[in-house]
Order: sequence, then structure tokens, then C-alpha cells
Amino acid sequence: MTSEHALTLDHVPSSVIVLGGGVIGCEFASVWRSFGADVTIVEALPRLVAAEDEAVSKVLERAFKKRGIAFHVGTPFESVEHTDDGVRVTVSGGQTIDAELLLVAVGRGPTTSGLGYDEQGVVMDRGFVLTDERLRTNLEGVYAVGDIVPGLQLAHRGFQQGIFVAEEIAGLAPATIDETAIPRVTYSDPEIASVGLDEATARSTYGDDAVETLTYDLGGNGKSQILKTQGFVKLVRRVDGPVVGVHMIGARVGELVGEAQLIYGWEAHPEDVAPLVHAHPTQNEALGEAHLALAGKPLHAHS
Repeated sequence: MTSEHALTLDHVPSSVIVLGGGVIGCEFASVWRSFGADVTIVEALPRLVAAEDEAVSKVLERAFKKRGIAFHVGTPFESVEHTDDGVRVTVSGGQTIDAELLLVAVGRGPTTSGLGYDEQGVVMDRGFVLTDERLRTNLEGVYAVGDIVPGLQLAHRGFQQGIFVAEEIAGLAPATIDETAIPRVTYSDPEIASVGLDEATARSTYGDDAVETLTYDLGGNGKSQILKTQGFVKLVRRVDGPVVGVHMIGARVGELVGEAQLIYGWEAHPEDVAPLVHAHPTQNEALGEAHLALAGKPLHAHS
């Protein structure tokens, strides 16, 4: 079944195989495990949430192991068959996994066939509608927004694109949307939130010597101790330059990504953020202290 079908279930399955360890796969694996199901994730890529910073993947995998969520990374799917009790999945190497259900969470494609786009001459690619940075198609006066435009398939991206096009048509000349500045949240336990470039992308973009990072452990944050959550805030910056990426994992960190987006969009240097006052005890303090430390003025030291 797909995630859409999974939302219509009238019971908690006893066991589930989740094909795909990206955002949707990890979210469903997390919630089913919370309800008591036995869960196994099968992912062909070498780590869970492979689109996130590698350090985030390591913490999520460690947390999932502690929660009893099994996963096989670097393990391509081969086949599935029905059994008397559910399904049997065969993965690379011939290993089989049995469960009541198989959730296919390997991404979604656009549903654009038969809508007349081809007949009108709209330029397409594998069902996606191609646009320029102002969301214009190749046809005069025709725009496209949302998941049919290649990129992040996120509701808030689609909302912002719709607002942009409305303002563009109204002649307001809005600023183009920076796709890298769109906040990304994975609603698992622990949560993941990020904006901007991960460390690997920043180093490949600017060069190894032009990038530095700092990881602030949530163990030094009072509210995170109250919540009994583990994780971190990781900052990626250009040396002597702005913060180009913020990556977080831990309970409720999705609520911090708004400030992280402002920091990225502002092209703020750590020294710009360090003087800002963050209320105590809040998890926002972790963002503040991370920037203090990256500015060379750490407030707390912890192991």
C-alpha cells in the first residue's frame, strides 16, 4: 500500500515492512512503532533520510535502534509476494522479510497525464511541468506551481509558489523563491528539521577549506533535558562568512526551523545571531548557544 492507503487503515498492523527510508517512510515507521507494531525499513541508499546531513542520519538511526525499529540500508528491494499471513519481501542477496503489510514509500510522481498539457505544448519531463525561476512554463501566460514542478514536494512550497504567481500576475514583481531556503521537517520521533545546505553540499560548493561547522548537543539545553530528548543543532557556515545551513534533530525541533530560516535568509554571520536573547528555558536557546559557540563565545561546555 501507499501512504495514502495507510491513512485509511482501521487497525494497527502487527508488523509492517516500509520500503523506503526517506521522509515518508521514516514518519510512518515511527508512528507505527509508537502504536506497538513491529517495523522494518528497507532502503537502497546507504543511510536513512539520505537527503539530510549525514550526522542527522546517524542520530536518527541510533534512535530508531533504541526504539526497536529495524532497518536495512544499502539494501535494494527485489520482489514481494503474498503469503497466508501477509507479505514476504525479498531483498538483495536473497534475504526474505515477512510482515502483515508492505508500505511502499519510495516517492511519488506527478499525476498529469490526460490533462491536456501535451496537447497544448507544455514542455514536460517524466510528467513534471518545467518552469523557469519565476514559475513560467514555455507558454506565454501559463504558470505551474506545487508538486508537478520538479523540486521538494512540500505543502508550504506549493502555498508559497501560489502566492508568488498571484503577485507576479498582479505586477508586484515578487522576489523569486530560494528553494534551498524552504524549511524541511520530518515528523518522526525524534523530529528532524533543516534549512540550507548540508555539510557535504557546502564543501562541494565552496571548497573544504572555505567551510566550517559546529554541532551543539541538546544535552546542554535545559528544555531538551526536561523533554528527555537527545539530538543536536548543527551549523554550517562559510569561513568568515554567513551561516549557509542549519540542521537539527530532537523532539520538537520542527518548531525551531522558523528562526533557522530567518538566519539563513538573512545571510547572518554567527556574530549577528550571538547577541540575540533567547528565552530560558526553551529549545531556542540551543540555536542561540550554537551561534555563540561558532562566534567563538561559547556559553556552556558539556560532554
